[in-house]
Amino acid sequence: MTRPLTFISPVLPGTSAATVVAKLALLLPQINAALESIGTVHFARLILLDRSQPTLRPDLLSVLPSDKLSIAIITSFDGDFSTYIHDFVAQLSDEFGALLSLTVGGAALTPVVDHVAEFEAFIAENNISEHIPNTYFFSAYPQTVQEILAAF
Repeated sequence: MTRPLTFISPVLPGTSAATVVAKLALLLPQINAALESIGTVHFARLILLDRSQPTLRPDLLSVLPSDKLSIAIITSFDGDFSTYIHDFVAQLSDEFGALLSLTVGGAALTPVVDHVAEFEAFIAENNISEHIPNTYFFSAYPQTVQEILAAF
């Protein structure tokens, strides 16, 4: 059964959108490789939000510090939440550490490989998909990623 994850965390005050974008650009190749390797993720998005903008769209060219940025990780995945988190920690501990270094409260969770339970709790607490009123989730099909890949 496909499950949603919508993780949102504030970026450290005083961080520019350009800094976040540059860090994400460095991490994306490893993240993409892990997504393919783990094989349970249907869709994944990393989004930078600016709470000071009516559209939430940040000025990606700005080097000015901001106190209104948030990072969102939005995925649809197969299986158990705990297994999902542990699979990613096994492959992306350093990358999660780099991402967490940008977020409020993230430094206390690094290195992630040494704080797996705390990291899992942090993700669960900030997974707005699991908290009312955001629990609605529609899936057009019951197949897993592996079943879909095998069919094509």
